Formats: sequence, C-alpha cells, structure tokens
Amino acid sequence: MAESAGSPRRALSVSRERASVFILGEGEGDRSKQGAKPAEVYGFVGSISTIVATVLFFIWAYLPESWLYSIGITYYPSRYWAVAFPAYVMMSIIFVCVIYTSLNYIATIPPVSLNSLWDGFTRESVKFCSASDSACNERPIDPISDIPITEVNAVLFGSH
Repeated sequence: MAESAGSPRRALSVSRERASVFILGEGEGDRSKQGAKPAEVYGFVGSISTIVATVLFFIWAYLPESWLYSIGITYYPSRYWAVAFPAYVMMSIIFVCVIYTSLNYIATIPPVSLNSLWDGFTRESVKFCSASDSACNERPIDPISDIPITEVNAVLFGSH
C-alpha cells in the first residue's frame, strides 16, 4: 500500500533519556507477517455469505412456484416464512431493546437516595500540599477522586 506524500507513517520511540520520531519509508518496518489475518478472512467470507443468502431469499420470496419447479427446486419452506421471519427478527430486536432499557431502570437507584452521592467506591480528594507550597509545582496532577456535591452545586448554581 502506497503512503500518500502528505501523511507519512510515523513511529514513535519514547524513553526516559530521549524521545524520537522517525518516518518509515515504503518497504521498511516489520513485514514478517504476510498474508491475510483471520479476522479479514472471516469478514470476507461473512460478507459473501450474507450477499448469497440475501439473493437466495429474494429469489425464493419473489419467484413464482412454477419457475422454481422449472429450475429443479421442489423443496423449500412455506412462503409464510418470507414475511414471518423478518417480522419475528424485528420484533425480537425491539423486545431486547425494551427489556434492556427496563432492566437498567430497575437497577438504577432512586434520585433521592444518598447512595447517588456516596457509596463504597467513593474516593475522597487528597491534598498533599497547599497551593502556596513550591514543592507542589513538581507534582503533575492530584490523584483521582470524586468531586464533592457542594463544589458541584457551587459551580453550577453559584455560591449563595
């Protein structure tokens, strides 16, 4: 595959001593794994199978029985399934979406519950030093923590 001149492929090498970026030209890099990956093969076979199955479905659904008999196809499902199967699939998808949403609503705590503010996984903020301390400038960020609801309310609604 030829790389375009405007967007060369870059490889980034990061180490504590130095960071470097170099551009790989054509033919360079790791070319030890040649051929198609299994995911590519499965995707190709799946797409071809889907196209063939769709064409066969439409032939079965729309050709008259006399044409099917003339090409030697005498055993096939009832035409009822040409309408029923897609309808069952669509209703099953809708049913799964409704059930999934309903189960999420059931599992959600009520809005007035204090567990929406604090629970067993709540992390209190930890300050290692004051803002005036010069040693704080060396530490990049504070450890991860939850924002107290008082600070959230002060930012959203202003301090009263």
